[in-house]
Amino acid sequence: MIRPMESETSKPRYSRPPSNLELAEKLQMVADLLLSQGANRFRAEAYHRAAETLREMKLSAWQIYQSQGIEGLEELPGIGRTISRALQQMIRGGRWPLLERLSGNDVTEQAFASVPNIGSKLAQRIHNELGIETLVELQAAAWDGRLQRMPGIGEKRVRAVRESLAARGRFAHSPGGFGENQSPLFEDHNDLTSDISVAELLDIDDEYRFKAAHSALPRVAPRRFNPAAEAWLPILHTERGEWHYTALFSNTEHAHAMGTTHDWVVIYLEDHNKRGQHGRWTVITSQFGKLRGHRIVRGRERECAEYYENRPV
Repeated sequence: MIRPMESETSKPRYSRPPSNLELAEKLQMVADLLLSQGANRFRAEAYHRAAETLREMKLSAWQIYQSQGIEGLEELPGIGRTISRALQQMIRGGRWPLLERLSGNDVTEQAFASVPNIGSKLAQRIHNELGIETLVELQAAAWDGRLQRMPGIGEKRVRAVRESLAARGRFAHSPGGFGENQSPLFEDHNDLTSDISVAELLDIDDEYRFKAAHSALPRVAPRRFNPAAEAWLPILHTERGEWHYTALFSNTEHAHAMGTTHDWVVIYLEDHNKRGQHGRWTVITSQFGKLRGHRIVRGRERECAEYYENRPV
């Protein structure tokens, strides 16, 4: 049983730059969680080595970042592109989404609130009323009219959201027509690779649900919507070729309200190679149309339809 990390998920942002020891502690937390959850040991060892590097450094990481930027962090021993981005997140904001999700905590509304012209209350309304969970889906809603139809959101605000998301993720300006460089939830500095097929995502979804149903996965105790601190949330670490993935049931407010906490599966691409790419997708059981009853990747319904049409019987 893996308990939630109250110190990580409930702490406010740093009021001062984090010390090397504080950063190293979080890197070591991730290393320990990855090992306890059955992830690839080489990934865990990479975070452990990076933690050791920070403990031994005399110059603080935040000073290196301030003077040399992300490139300066990447040049440190044992700290490549992925971990340097993690340090950047912690130095700039105090939060590290990877540590949060390994603890079973998905704070979707905070990602929406990070977009200019969307505060915390509006972010929660968007999540609850529109049922969207990623910045990709928020971008689509800003273009297909759903966002503008929400009370209190005018054309000026919608236009600002479109421009902000376009600049952040270099999205193509049409719903369903995103380019290669899409920003996933939280990881707005990285690219959501288009190399990942729906077939691969559905295969991971199938592996996760099968192992979860047969109690073959470690379980974490998420902080949110879990007053008894029960370790109920199965977590999967798996690989497909060069990619590392993490999968969990959705533990968002919307999933609880819809009664889909054991249907909606959130898949994260946790790449640890030189490209440093990340991604996030939600797989659900479709309730409508020709895909009703089929598992689909939200936002990629057209590809899912083609997948099922061409899949051998």
